[in-house]
Amino acid sequence: MILVADSGSTKVDWVAIKKDGSVVSVKTSGINPVFITKEKIVNILEMSLVPVIGNEVERVYFYGAGVVSDSVGEDLGAAFRDVFPNAPCSAASDMLAAARALCGDKPGIACIMGTGANSCFYDGEKMTEHVNAGGFILGDEASGGYFGKRLVSDFIKGLLPKDLNDEFIKRYDLDYLKIVDKVYKQPVPSRFLASFSYFIEDFRNTEYMQKLLKSGFRDFIERNIYSYNYKEHCVNIVGSIAYVFQKELKEVAQECGVKIGNILKSPIDGLVEYHKKLYMAQ
Repeated sequence: MILVADSGSTKVDWVAIKKDGSVVSVKTSGINPVFITKEKIVNILEMSLVPVIGNEVERVYFYGAGVVSDSVGEDLGAAFRDVFPNAPCSAASDMLAAARALCGDKPGIACIMGTGANSCFYDGEKMTEHVNAGGFILGDEASGGYFGKRLVSDFIKGLLPKDLNDEFIKRYDLDYLKIVDKVYKQPVPSRFLASFSYFIEDFRNTEYMQKLLKSGFRDFIERNIYSYNYKEHCVNIVGSIAYVFQKELKEVAQECGVKIGNILKSPIDGLVEYHKKLYMAQ
């Protein structure tokens, strides 16, 4: 049995793949190795995962946003060995997870478009090109955080159309000082800004939201995708923003001469297919 994990700070999607091809899915609380101790990781595994799948695991494939260096991967491996002593751990970034989920063993441009945004060129095995994401302040074009930042900025400057402005005030208990506090003083401001994606979705058919969405997708393409060989390869995207607003995304891509391939809401199903294929072939 092998174990595949797609992890965020809030939750982890785990899938145990057995040699007969059957799978068992489990969700646990999040594991971001940048913010969580080894002891806490071990506790999550022992209390929430092992009771469901057992500990006869041959190998662990862990993907997460917090896997930013080899040393982080080594720390994760040490935690997993405490629980699954016979299972080597391969730890990789959420960007590689997206590439494998979207492209499998084929080359292509792979992107993330959720709370944040990122992209790479994937040769069918590994990432070979990467445009720096920049985060929600310097980049992350077309992410939930990016769209939320632009919406909230227009709100505090009085630039929202009156009907949307009135609805925003009615729906959220926010004013200028509260927004400044959330963005500049509270943790994870990108998550706060991305939470306004639901407001954008509710009013997506208004002229304002259509302009907001299409300009954001155009920014993403011009500042990221044009750096890759986009004329020869499809652009494949995973994440809630791409999934929910794919109509607008595809319209902008067509205008920009970009071919859209796969769009997935979450990488876990694609990751399972990728690793299941390799595992069953052994």
